[in-house]
Amino acid sequence: MKREILATKLAPAAVGTYSQGVKHNGVWYFSGQIGLDLNGNMREGFDAQLEQVLKNIDGLLEGAGLTRDHILKTTIFMTDLALFGKVNEAYVKFFKEPFPSRSTVQVPALPKGALVEIEVIAAQG
Repeated sequence: MKREILATKLAPAAVGTYSQGVKHNGVWYFSGQIGLDLNGNMREGFDAQLEQVLKNIDGLLEGAGLTRDHILKTTIFMTDLALFGKVNEAYVKFFKEPFPSRSTVQVPALPKGALVEIEVIAAQG
């Protein structure tokens, strides 16, 4: 199987045994992003973490030569679905219509104490 692996300094380095992104058959599968800045520091609070997650996604996309318009699907993991309205507010600013498909789940915990994690799938063409 032929795969292309993304390693970019435009997003936080992997904090475990995974790649930032993997491309197969023209589709990029990006690892979930949490509120870590480029220095590996976790932002404080849900709003700041969500903002950083979206910046990190932009960094991954740029590193792969893509834009937000290439995103097909997002999966959101949250520790508190009561904050979901903030995600919708951020989406309106981050994406333009038509929006990508999306799944959202509440989880008991995320890596490094994060409050939100978002992974994306993107493709060119």
